[in-house]
Amino acid sequence: MNDRYDAGAADHGADQYEIVGYDEYGRPVYQQVRPQQTQQQTYDPYVQQTQQYQQGYGYDPYAQQGGQSQPAYDYNAYDPYATGSHHSGPAQGAPHDPYGQAGAADATGRQSRAAEQTAQQTPHIPQQAGPVHDRETPAEPQREYHTEQFAFVEEPDANSEDVIDWLKFTENRTERREEARRRARSRIVALTVVLALVAAGGVGWLWYAGKLPGLSSDGSATGTATAAGAQKRDVIVVHLHDIKGDGTATALLVDNTTTERGTTVLLPNSLALTSDDGTTTTLAKSVEDDGSDGTRDALDTVLGTDIEGTWRLDTPYLQNLVDVVGNIDVDTDTDVPDPTAKKKGAAPLVNKGRDQTLSGKMAVAYATYRAPGEAQNAQLVRFGQVLQGVLRKLSSDPQAATTTIQTLQQILDPSLTDKDLGTFLAGLSDLAKGGDYKTDLLPVQSDGTLSARTGAGIVRNVLGGTAKSPDKDAAVSVSVQNATGVKDNTEKARVVLLNGGFTFLEGGTGTARATSEVVYADAADKANAAEVAKTLGLPAGSVAKGKISSSADVSVVLGQDYKPSSD
Repeated sequence: MNDRYDAGAADHGADQYEIVGYDEYGRPVYQQVRPQQTQQQTYDPYVQQTQQYQQGYGYDPYAQQGGQSQPAYDYNAYDPYATGSHHSGPAQGAPHDPYGQAGAADATGRQSRAAEQTAQQTPHIPQQAGPVHDRETPAEPQREYHTEQFAFVEEPDANSEDVIDWLKFTENRTERREEARRRARSRIVALTVVLALVAAGGVGWLWYAGKLPGLSSDGSATGTATAAGAQKRDVIVVHLHDIKGDGTATALLVDNTTTERGTTVLLPNSLALTSDDGTTTTLAKSVEDDGSDGTRDALDTVLGTDIEGTWRLDTPYLQNLVDVVGNIDVDTDTDVPDPTAKKKGAAPLVNKGRDQTLSGKMAVAYATYRAPGEAQNAQLVRFGQVLQGVLRKLSSDPQAATTTIQTLQQILDPSLTDKDLGTFLAGLSDLAKGGDYKTDLLPVQSDGTLSARTGAGIVRNVLGGTAKSPDKDAAVSVSVQNATGVKDNTEKARVVLLNGGFTFLEGGTGTARATSEVVYADAADKANAAEVAKTLGLPAGSVAKGKISSSADVSVVLGQDYKPSSD
C-alpha cells in the first residue's frame, strides 16, 4: 500500500522506506521500515484515539508505542492539501470504528527522527486518504469539525450534573416558598383592608338610615333622629269607606326612597286629633266631619308628617281593584261569613288559613269584617293584609299601574291624580314583591294619645316625624264602668266616646244593674254630661249631679239598658 523510495532496493538488501507524510512544501517525508516488523490490521481503540489527536493537531507523543505507526485518518476521503497520498480506505470486512476512523490504514514500523521533528515544527501534518482527483486540488477548503470526532473531550460526569440539578431545585423551591409567603401576606393585608372598608360603609349606612341597634330606642342620639328625619319619604293616606256598614278604616302608605323600604302604617280610629276649630276629636270623627283635607292636616299635626294626598277607597272600588289585578293571596286569621247568606250555619265566604286566594268580593268581606265584641284594631289589621296583597299583585310598571287605576273609574281627591297614584303604587309594588315591605299598627293609648315609645318607634323611624298628641285637658274626660254584664260593651263605649271627641278613661267592671247613670260633679260639666249621654244613646233622665271618685269630668255607669251602636 505504500509508495517505495527505491523499488529495486529490496534486491540489494537495502533498507526499505515508506512515505509517512508531506511537509509544508508538499515534499514527501520518509521513514525506514525494519524488516522484522510486519503490518498489523488489528483494531486498537487506543491507537484510534491517538490517531485522532495526531490528525487534529499534527503531533502524537505516543506515535512510537507498540512499534506501530499511526494510521492516517480518513476524513470522509477528503484531503485538504491534495498531496496525492496513496493511503486507501479500510479493507472490506474491517471491524466497525465507533469514532468514524474507518478507512485509515494500519501503520507499520516506527517513525523516523526526521518525521518527528517535522511534526513538531509544523502546526499539523496534513494527511489525506481521499480520491486522486481530490488530492490534486491545491486550495484548502474550510474544515468542519464535530465534537464526537475528538476522543480527548471529557464528557461531564452524570453524578456531578445530578448534584448541580439538586442544588438548583432546592434553591428554586426555597425561593418559591418565600414568594408564596409574600403573596399570602399581601392577600391577607388586602383582604383586611377591604373588610374594614366594607364594615365602615355598612355602619355608616345603618347610621344614616337610623337602624343602628340602641340608637332607635327612646334614648336615641340626636344625630340618629336627624338622619331619620332627613330621609326622603313619599306618604299618602288611604280611607276605606264601608258603604254598607258606615264605618271607615285609615292607613298611611309610606315609600322611603332613601332606604328603599315600604310600609303600611295602620291608624286606629281612636287616635286623638285636633279639629279645625281647635277642639279634640278622633280620627273616625274627623274623617266623617272634616273630610279629607281637614283629616290630612290634623294627621300632619299629630304625627309630624307631610302627607302628599288622600286616596278615598270605597268598598266597591276595592272589590274592582282586586278583580282587576287577578285576585290576591292572604293568610287569613278568621272565618268570614257570607253577608248575603240567608240561612244560619251556611259555609263561610272566607276560610281561615294560609295563602287563601281571595276574589274582590271576598277581599272586601275580609277587610271590613269585625267579629262581635272584637276591637276595631282587629278589623284594621285585616284591611292592612288586603292592601299588601293588592300591592304584591299590582304591576311594577308605572304606566301599567296607572292604567289599572284608570280602569277603576273612581273620582280621586284633587290632591292626587291618576298618574301620581299609579306611579306611587308601582314603586310600592316593586318593594312588596322584593320583600322590602311591612305593615305596622300605630299603638294608641286608651285615651287616644301617643306614648313616647310610640313616637320613637314608628312616628320617628318610619314616618320621620315627631308625635304631638292634643292636650288632654282640651277634651272632656269620661270614666266608664261596665255594669251591663257584657264584657265587650266597654270597648264599644270607648270607641263611641272617642269618636265623639271625648277622652275615655277605663272605670272597670261593676255589679250588673238595670239602668245606666251619667254623673257630673261640677255644674259647669252639666252640659258635657248631657252630651255624653246623647253620644252613648242613653236617655236624658240618666244624667244627674253627684260625687265622682275619679279624676274624670263625667262618670258613666253602663246598665243593661245600654244598647251599643254598630260602631
